[in-house]
Amino acid sequence: MVTKIRQTAKNSLAAFVYFLYEKGVLHGRIQVHTIDETIDELLHTEKSMVRFGDGEIVMIGGVDLMLQKASAEIADGLKEILSYQHDDLLVTIPGIFDGLSDHHKASRQFWQDHLLFRRKTYETYCNPNRVYYTTFVSRCYYFAKDRTPCGGWFAKIRKIWENRDVVIVEGTRTHNGIGNDLLATAKSIERIICPPSDAYSAISAILEACTAYPKDRLFLLSAGVAAKFLAAELFRQGYRVLDIGNLDMEYEWYVRRTPGKCKLEKHEIAGEEANRQAALADKAYAAYLAQVKVWL
Repeated sequence: MVTKIRQTAKNSLAAFVYFLYEKGVLHGRIQVHTIDETIDELLHTEKSMVRFGDGEIVMIGGVDLMLQKASAEIADGLKEILSYQHDDLLVTIPGIFDGLSDHHKASRQFWQDHLLFRRKTYETYCNPNRVYYTTFVSRCYYFAKDRTPCGGWFAKIRKIWENRDVVIVEGTRTHNGIGNDLLATAKSIERIICPPSDAYSAISAILEACTAYPKDRLFLLSAGVAAKFLAAELFRQGYRVLDIGNLDMEYEWYVRRTPGKCKLEKHEIAGEEANRQAALADKAYAAYLAQVKVWL
């Protein structure tokens, strides 16, 4: 009974704080482009992108994530990237400040709660002279109350790497584009496989593997918190880099028309030997193995 009362009180407070954001009382300095505007900027320019989801915002506060331990070094680096210093490196944050009417009920509650506890992080470290882009560019299915626009969004996203030589930097379980056509428009695909957890500790080795490629490659990153630092450094070195996070997972849910989140079988396959076993029954994993150039 006490727990239920506390939950109700927290929900009411979160709703009230969010009401103040929605009315412009609290957030006048934080502006975020729409999903369409974000996709169009990536499609029609050669700009790079680094994304901040709820996890990166939480980690700035010193909280561990499931696959990455927090540290002062990581927090300070994230604060610097969040300050949005470069014109051609788009920084995305959750587009939650002007309304959540396009979110389904569970998503609305999640982001209201998030803002209740983390609003000071946004207010302290976001650059008031910038208009940010939206993190929902790579999480554009699950949140949506109306999923009608999702097909158009994904179609435009797939054009970003059309006829491009792509290097994917991802975790050992991620398998971007395996079992679906998300990356089918690319001219070629190569992969660098990162450690499954605490990938930040392997940043130097990952960067060394990345910079062995010429600068005409388009890098797609799915490496958790480490991807923020990889994106920033590769951008500084002259590469085009897109931190796509869990885009593949969202695309899988879209293709399957799942009503909510669901586990993906390919996320249970981890490491070279497991992929070799999977390749015996499914040629998609044989193709994946052929694309992997580095296991870290």
